[in-house]
Amino acid sequence: MASSRLTARLRQTLALAVLAGCAFGAQAKIDQVRFAVDPTYPPFESKTPQGKLVGFDIDLGNALCEQMQAKCVWVESQFDGMIPALKARKFDAILSDMGITEERLKQIDFTVPLYDTHTQLIARKGSGLLPTAESLKGKTVGVEQGTVQERYALAKWQPHGVQVVPYGDQAQVESDLISGRLDVVFTDAAQAANGFLKHPQGKDFELAGPIVQDPIIGPGTAIGLRKGDTELKTALDTAFAELKKNGTFDKIQKQYFATDISIQQ
Repeated sequence: MASSRLTARLRQTLALAVLAGCAFGAQAKIDQVRFAVDPTYPPFESKTPQGKLVGFDIDLGNALCEQMQAKCVWVESQFDGMIPALKARKFDAILSDMGITEERLKQIDFTVPLYDTHTQLIARKGSGLLPTAESLKGKTVGVEQGTVQERYALAKWQPHGVQVVPYGDQAQVESDLISGRLDVVFTDAAQAANGFLKHPQGKDFELAGPIVQDPIIGPGTAIGLRKGDTELKTALDTAFAELKKNGTFDKIQKQYFATDISIQQ
């Protein structure tokens, strides 16, 4: 969920967040981390027929916990309810492909950015549709509730005659695209390319038009944390730096993605 045109305010906030984390040299031992996850979003997170959670974020979270010598607990949650549930202490952190945005930074903190994917349309092959209000006027666009894609579509497209339909989870969005109730889906391009479009039900569809970059979409993905939870932030930032250094992050991402999604400095 990339953007090359970040606002100065968002850059400042992120820089301060990183400095705040670095200021705590002696970190407390974290025994357990309860991560929120929406298991309808392969390849980031999904469930096997046996009910086991699998995916990129799951492997990454387990690796972080192993590095911290902490127990990983996964809490299933709908994406649009994650921030209120985090603030209500129903879990400790959000690891569910959540992009950093100005609006979210008003409510929660984030770790350092972990990875950077893109946002794009999925449409029927040959549709010629583009991610612009002009191209999508009169069309129906499906988005998952609570995502940066929903915010962008509502702000940039809906006022110009585009019907934006939010769904509780990604599986419902994809189902209505297949049935023809939606013209396009606006989603994470890596999720689409490595999830929906790789399965038989996605054979008639493709990524349509260029990627969308905008401050609404943000600079990348991180772990969401409660405001002021500096101990957990420091522990996760330190663990992630070690995973990058020792090659674990690269090994995990290559299992799921054909292109490098690491943050480019």
